[in-house]
Amino acid sequence: MQCYAELRLITARPTPADEAAAAHRLYGVRAAAEPANAAWWRQAALAAMEQAALPILCGGTGMYFSALVKGIADIPEPGPAARLEARALLAEIGPPALHARLDAETAAKLKPGDSQRIARAYEVLRATGKGLAWWQAQPLAPLPGWNFRMILLDPPREALREAIVARFAAMLEGGALAEVRDFLALGLDPALPLMRAHGVPELAAYLRGETTLADASTRAGLVTHQYTKRQMTWFRHQKLVDSPAMQIIQSRIDVSAQLSERFIDDLTNFVEGPD
Repeated sequence: MQCYAELRLITARPTPADEAAAAHRLYGVRAAAEPANAAWWRQAALAAMEQAALPILCGGTGMYFSALVKGIADIPEPGPAARLEARALLAEIGPPALHARLDAETAAKLKPGDSQRIARAYEVLRATGKGLAWWQAQPLAPLPGWNFRMILLDPPREALREAIVARFAAMLEGGALAEVRDFLALGLDPALPLMRAHGVPELAAYLRGETTLADASTRAGLVTHQYTKRQMTWFRHQKLVDSPAMQIIQSRIDVSAQLSERFIDDLTNFVEGPD
């Protein structure tokens, strides 16, 4: 979500002061009307990594990090015609009906209500004649020349819940409601990824008069917390980096604890340690 130019506040992108303090890449570089995907991000990330002495990749989307480290299926770009057809059909017949038009192997991996992934799968099928599942089963290209250290932040759930509530309140105080109002005024396709950024559907409902701001804030905090639970479940079942120091990666790091010199030393040794 932070790759898109719009919605700096609601996606918690680095502030201008943050960006002035240290070099940042791939924040706000893509228009919301141009959906990003893991293949695009991987190429952009590799190019940015080549420009840094020590690249630090931040974020919570494990699938993208996995695509970077392990490789990704070389799926041809469907092109604008297939994309327009998929979006038109999605609007005309709905996600379940479009889901029924996919190849059986791909359809079995997607939920009938997952409009974004269904549209993407249909684009690929329409443009290449092969289902998305077929492409994903092809051998992946390795990523030579890089050593990775992965640090997994896993604060206590209650502390995280409180931090999520406080963060959303700070977003509202900083102007997130006006930001979402201006974003919705662009009249973009509701199926675009940024339209589903945490806080956007909830504040949109408030702006339509369907709920109160307090209830919208509560709902935004709830869906964000549910997402963090899914994140941790995903990471706990993935081995993204092979390293002798894996036990450090998997240990809990309480981000609410005081930052000590010893912790910084441990972190530095971990990053610089041998594979």
